[in-house]
Amino acid sequence: MSLCFSFNACILHSAKCQSYKTEFTSQFIKQIQVKSAPFTSPSRPFNFSRERCKLVRALATKPVETAVSASFRSKNSKDINVLVVGSTGYIGKFVVKELVNRGFNVIAVARESSGIRGKNSKEDTLNDLNGASACFSDVTNLDILKKSLQNLGFPVDVVVSCLASRTGGVKDSWKIDYEATKNSLVAGKKFGASHFVLLSAICVQKPLLEFQRAKLKFEAELMKEAEEDDGFTYSIVRPTAFFKSLGGQVELVKDGKPYVMFGDGKLCACKPISEQDLASFISDCVLSVEKINQVLPIGGPGKALTPLEQGEILFKLLGKEPKFLKVPIGIMDFAIGILDFLVKIFPSMEDAAEFGKIGRYYAAESMLILDPETGEYSAEKTPSYGKDTLEEFFARVLREGMAGQELGEQSIF
Repeated sequence: MSLCFSFNACILHSAKCQSYKTEFTSQFIKQIQVKSAPFTSPSRPFNFSRERCKLVRALATKPVETAVSASFRSKNSKDINVLVVGSTGYIGKFVVKELVNRGFNVIAVARESSGIRGKNSKEDTLNDLNGASACFSDVTNLDILKKSLQNLGFPVDVVVSCLASRTGGVKDSWKIDYEATKNSLVAGKKFGASHFVLLSAICVQKPLLEFQRAKLKFEAELMKEAEEDDGFTYSIVRPTAFFKSLGGQVELVKDGKPYVMFGDGKLCACKPISEQDLASFISDCVLSVEKINQVLPIGGPGKALTPLEQGEILFKLLGKEPKFLKVPIGIMDFAIGILDFLVKIFPSMEDAAEFGKIGRYYAAESMLILDPETGEYSAEKTPSYGKDTLEEFFARVLREGMAGQELGEQSIF
């Protein structure tokens, strides 16, 4: 059964991160900060295949001349029906709000119990999606989703997908990042959608994790759909780190704990982007001809920041002498080795093993464009967008705390 509600009013939005580094690392860091002891485990290099990188570099599919004339692009914004799936997620809420502010007719698909662990009621969801038409449905069930869209009584012009697995677990990744997202494509096209905007992730360039493989599989099928249908287009958005995902240590450091980082604090870097700026970029993709049939990596403004530099910004804001705890990356390798061994005996632990790999990935891999020729991450080649800075975010968290920015089932992107 599907229910749709339409209403218009103003509301403030809270955020929920779809960022894929689980509490494995969050809890690990907290334990280190509370019980800081010296570590002597040696680190080992993380093998990288340049050929593998070349296989997943960003490619546009076909010339866009034949697709630009899609009828919805000639309409006024108020007459363009934009279907948003993943609308109650961390980025999804801001995308809905931005699209509404731009005057689009937004249909936000949501579960009746949304939010982290389904803690938000239907009424909470209706409030969060204020200004849009809320359609309660199930993106994991294609038949139910089709029936929901049929009940709308009008066609869909554009689908914007902000769907993402909450945990990055093996089964959940394929269920959400691939299957549910594909359901949205199939159902959307059935009811008229001629453009699909996908929120992906920059880390799929180096796919070592299940959620990355699931995302890449859908990306490939989305590109193929556009190649085979001259009237259909896409925009794939691959953002870097989100602000919230980098805020997990702010309050701990404020309380006097050290800032924890792996290796020398320079193993990885990112160009973090705020949820508002990312929502703006995603909304640009609805009508922008330049973004048609393109894979679009995007970061926030300013230079790329390493964990060491992020920590230095935080201590500067606090007016404190920097106090870092550098943890050998080998600590995580050891933990992953144990989990990989245990999962052979206890298959039910496959998600725990995957979470360890996710934590290790984000401790060592940069969220920047990966140059397929050199195999190196490039800050210079990673585009910047927006105006919000990480320093401003840290300052706000120091003043106001992480209320509305709870890490939930993830910690760092």
